[in-house]
Amino acid sequence: MERLQKVIAQSGYCSRRKAEEYIIQGKVKVNGKVTDILGTKVHSNDTIEINGTVLEKEEHVYYVMNKPKGCVCTSRDELGRKTVLDYMPSEKRIYPVGRLDFDTSGVLFLTNDGDFANKMIHPRYHLPKTYIVNLQGILKDEDIKQLRRGLKGAHEKYLPAKVYLFDTDEGRDRCRFELTITEGKNHQVKNMMELLGYKVRRLHRKKVGFVEVEDLKPGQYRRLKPYEIKKLMAMSMQGETK
Repeated sequence: MERLQKVIAQSGYCSRRKAEEYIIQGKVKVNGKVTDILGTKVHSNDTIEINGTVLEKEEHVYYVMNKPKGCVCTSRDELGRKTVLDYMPSEKRIYPVGRLDFDTSGVLFLTNDGDFANKMIHPRYHLPKTYIVNLQGILKDEDIKQLRRGLKGAHEKYLPAKVYLFDTDEGRDRCRFELTITEGKNHQVKNMMELLGYKVRRLHRKKVGFVEVEDLKPGQYRRLKPYEIKKLMAMSMQGETK
């Protein structure tokens, strides 16, 4: 038997957190009866309904893509821009795990497993994400120390990050460096740089956990291997905030 919210998340219907909201709001039925108690255990053959829709059990799929610049991480875009799903096979309902900005490239997971998605992106799990940052401006020693200590702004604070400076261009007032963070907040890297008074010119997510996409061209994807999925889930649980 499994917890109800976990079964809903694993079906790909929504994240575990959203499933918990549905349960508390009385929008979930198990075998025809409203179930609004978190932690309720269900059998694999139980019928689960959410807002009147019967939950369908589907095979989970997991992909990693080298997201190209110039596309958005949504299922459809009201401005008519290309989305990451335009690059993917269409036989299964999948969605991107978190978001990379329109002009950001690199590692992006896509799946129909809500539980996996939640563990990859929620800040509480502290899964490391490594970026290559091209910056307008040159990081000072004090900037690097602040990043390593953790940043605090008026409305947000960020955990300590790892920084490795690659090179600087004094003539054009630019630098390039590697930044590893353990959160997944919206526009986090750009917002961190803005707090320090800099603007990001280009951003590439090099790695999530241990998964890289150096062997994939922009727009290419592959299935995650079973051991990769297992290891990513283990890493997220090891980093979970209690």
